[in-house]
Amino acid sequence: MAAEEKWTVIFTYGTLKRGFSNHVLMQDLILAGNAIYLGHAITVTPLPLVCGPYSVPFLLNLPGAGDKVRGELYSVSPRALIRLDELEGTLRGHYERLPISIREEVQGREGEGEIVKAEAYYAHRSYAEQLWSRNGMKGLCCYSEKEVLDYVKRKDRPQDITFLDQIRIFIASSAN
Repeated sequence: MAAEEKWTVIFTYGTLKRGFSNHVLMQDLILAGNAIYLGHAITVTPLPLVCGPYSVPFLLNLPGAGDKVRGELYSVSPRALIRLDELEGTLRGHYERLPISIREEVQGREGEGEIVKAEAYYAHRSYAEQLWSRNGMKGLCCYSEKEVLDYVKRKDRPQDITFLDQIRIFIASSAN
């Protein structure tokens, strides 16, 4: 690792967490020396966490709405950040990586962990508010095994339309 490489702290709240479908990427990055697991964390500010099409989790950059969100912190290399940006579709308008304040969770001492400046993948601003409305302005405090029951992996989703089109169709449909 070059001394000048700046690593980035990333807050994961959905499928990149341990035990979920995209965590294999984090494992590969850790094995390659491009990521380090730092521990459990919670957002300092309440933020909406909702599910979109195929039960894909989205953190919405609407501070004060929703709940404090639980997730995991990783320190990642510039190489890892490129791979994560690719997975999250930042160049395609799926997500955008933005700053976030996170409190590290200390077992048995709620609210006492250090506040960390990190980055997170938020739903792109072009559809975030509509996604919040589509979810009845109700969010989750964590993406769990319950939500993952309806999760559809990328390879199993329709391939003839873009993910942005799938999001638009989801937003236009009525909630169950």
